[in-house]
Amino acid sequence: MSCQTTDLLLPDKGSRDARDAAVGFSGIAARAIESRRYKEANRQPGGQPAELDARSRMLLEQPIASMIMRLAIPNATVMAVYVLIGLLEVYFVSRLGVDALAGVAPVFPLVSLVASIAQGAIGGGIVTAVARVFGTGRVSDASEYAWYAVALSIPLGLATTAAMVALGPSLYGYMGISGNALAIAVSYSSTIFAGATLIWLFNLLMAVVRGTGNLRVPVIVVCGGALVLVPLSPALIFGVFGYPGLGPSGGAVAMLVYYALGTLAYAAYLWGRFGVLRPSFRLPKLSLAPALAILRVGGMSAVVSASTNLTLAIVTVYVGMSGIEALAGYAAGSRLEFLLVPLAYGVGGPVGIVVSANLGAGKIERAVRASWVGVLMACSLTELIGLAAAAFPKLWIGIFSQNPTVLQVGAEYLHRVGPFFGFFGLGYVLYCIGQATRRMEASVLAALLRAAIAVLGGFGVVWLKADVTWNFVAVALGMVAFGLFALPALINRAGYE
Repeated sequence: MSCQTTDLLLPDKGSRDARDAAVGFSGIAARAIESRRYKEANRQPGGQPAELDARSRMLLEQPIASMIMRLAIPNATVMAVYVLIGLLEVYFVSRLGVDALAGVAPVFPLVSLVASIAQGAIGGGIVTAVARVFGTGRVSDASEYAWYAVALSIPLGLATTAAMVALGPSLYGYMGISGNALAIAVSYSSTIFAGATLIWLFNLLMAVVRGTGNLRVPVIVVCGGALVLVPLSPALIFGVFGYPGLGPSGGAVAMLVYYALGTLAYAAYLWGRFGVLRPSFRLPKLSLAPALAILRVGGMSAVVSASTNLTLAIVTVYVGMSGIEALAGYAAGSRLEFLLVPLAYGVGGPVGIVVSANLGAGKIERAVRASWVGVLMACSLTELIGLAAAAFPKLWIGIFSQNPTVLQVGAEYLHRVGPFFGFFGLGYVLYCIGQATRRMEASVLAALLRAAIAVLGGFGVVWLKADVTWNFVAVALGMVAFGLFALPALINRAGYE
């Protein structure tokens, strides 16, 4: 992944132009050679310049483990706040009754999916692209990615809006929503996806900032926005100071205000020259190759994100065949799995930044060491959580329900899946490393294999009429596959040389 503009990681541009003129190339021939050099530069690590700013030196010279930990804390904080915002939105809407909760229920996962693709998939492509160029010390070239973020956000946002306006109503109907609940779903969906461009701008501009190794500014923006959102959302939903509320759609309006304010904050930070990047105030001449490279790796990353959600949805369907209490038990247990994502990405995101920067600087061995350190850290953290959950499952499940069946099924989930949480952490960090090395194939195949195991395993359980908890064995095996299948790429140093 991590693409550059046409000059990135190449020798001095002036001398290059002089050589082209000396041998008498035409303008067309010169552009053809430049395109070829771009492709070659995209495969080769750049040389580290003599002068580096303090942030570049941090990524290229400081002790790896302590640096990753220092970057992981704010990164995980951002992810945790995202989860909290989603939970609060559900809570506020649920106060309006069953129809309101049922109406927004099918919309929330779609909003989360768009945000996760924008932040972790396409955004991940921008993060590692900026970090790789930043590692060469070419700040002006890295700064252009602020404009690439804008150029990608607008068409992707408009496409998202168009797709949901056209397909949303029928999609929610197929999901079993009808009557007043369907009307609420369509209203909420139309409102939130009308501002899809803001969701893309917010996340892609944040990715540009994160690519420099600055994870404190995203914490400030996300947490500051949450402080605005928490009182604004119920005010718009229920009404305040004599003004009537907007109902569930008020929550969508509040979310768009949150994204709009965050987008302005990131834009002010970048174009206000408060950070190390110096994007121009006028739109520069952008190249197609960097944008396509971001979309290529971002698209492959989106497959990983979508397949993870698909796996959970498939298992939910199979478990739901055994009744509402079994479904509730699985839902309570799998909530802990959802929390693994911000923890794993909390470590994996910084690892991808460090690996990209060092590859850009030509520090191959340091990039490899950073990868292994990140893998060990994420695997150990998630495995520790899994073992604790497997040892004391009812402490977690009891938070959600004291129903005996719910407790039993939830405990069985954690007993059978918890000891394999480490493989999820392993696979997720390898996915982030794949973004940095631009070798996503192994992670994509690993994610698809995990989904296939869930589908075939659940089908076998249903066909054999076995106990519902055997579905959890398939979940555990899927996690093992997700982690191990992508590991040979790191062992073989794919994308590092």
